Amino acid sequence: MRGVVFDGTRTEVVDDLEIRDPGPGEVLVAVTAAGLCHSDLSVIDGTIPFPAPVVLGHEGAGVVEAVGPGVGHVGPGDHVALSTLANCGACAQCDRGRPTMCRKAIGRPGRPFSRGGKPLFQFASNSAFAERTVVRAVQAVKIPDDLPLTSAALIGCGVLTGVGAVLNRAKVGLGDTVVVIGTGGIGLNVLQGARLAGALTVVAVDSNPAKEAVARQFGATHFLTSADGVRDILPDGADHAFECVGRTELIRQAIDLLDRHGQAVLLGVPAVSAEASFLVSSMYLDKSILGCRYGSSRPQRDIARYADLYREGRLLLDELVTETYPVEDFAKAADDAHHGRVARGVLVF
Repeated sequence: MRGVVFDGTRTEVVDDLEIRDPGPGEVLVAVTAAGLCHSDLSVIDGTIPFPAPVVLGHEGAGVVEAVGPGVGHVGPGDHVALSTLANCGACAQCDRGRPTMCRKAIGRPGRPFSRGGKPLFQFASNSAFAERTVVRAVQAVKIPDDLPLTSAALIGCGVLTGVGAVLNRAKVGLGDTVVVIGTGGIGLNVLQGARLAGALTVVAVDSNPAKEAVARQFGATHFLTSADGVRDILPDGADHAFECVGRTELIRQAIDLLDRHGQAVLLGVPAVSAEASFLVSSMYLDKSILGCRYGSSRPQRDIARYADLYREGRLLLDELVTETYPVEDFAKAADDAHHGRVARGVLVF
């Protein structure tokens, strides 16, 4: 079968992948569509360290082909969106409703794939850039059959992360003010999360002026190509500032733009050794810096919720899909994503 493999040096589309049958508590999914996220590119460029060889991809949707013993919530023929959280469901964090903090959901990559008799790692417990993948049952979330799979694929990372950061982590309130730095796939979902939350003023900041129209479509009330103008709109600063790029100087900007009791939420992914600085004295006005993993989401709850919001016309998904690519055109899709030509490119099988 076809898939996108990174061997530690280069990335190629192969056609000789093999995958094992699902075991107890597992689901075999025929992947229909998979979004190309910057996290996949970050594995390739080394920003996210990950063992190789690995089958890439972590934002996908498809149709269940088979289930292992003990799986009852989905069955063959069901349409599913895939999450990256292979959480155990039994630890203290899972019991508190914090599956993103489950230690079994972080790292510990499995190897359900093989090629030429040699095992390959699975990225983010998912590997959606393959015609078929095996995931834990908790990662397969049933969605309505009328939800386009090219759009549903994006729920599993970009939407969960961006909208979830607003609703679950920051808990943006009605009438709050929001600054979003970076309007790529994550930033656009932060914008629509702020719109859903009822934020009053939502300032999008992106150096590319061509992104203004789509930023406003998703929820921005203002658009700037530099954060220097934010104080003209919000003289006292913002209640919430989201950094969605992953650059330390922009993290500092997000912190500096906060009003009293404001909070900066970090969503971009810099290098693992990156360090950011801020004025400690500024934090004594009850400001906060919040990390956020995967939108602090609960995928079985949130994916179903976002699917319903989409069907009601309140959550934009189709508009996120700038272009679709056959999996063989992965190199072009990656280049378009790297240069910011697309909100989200989607690989299709």
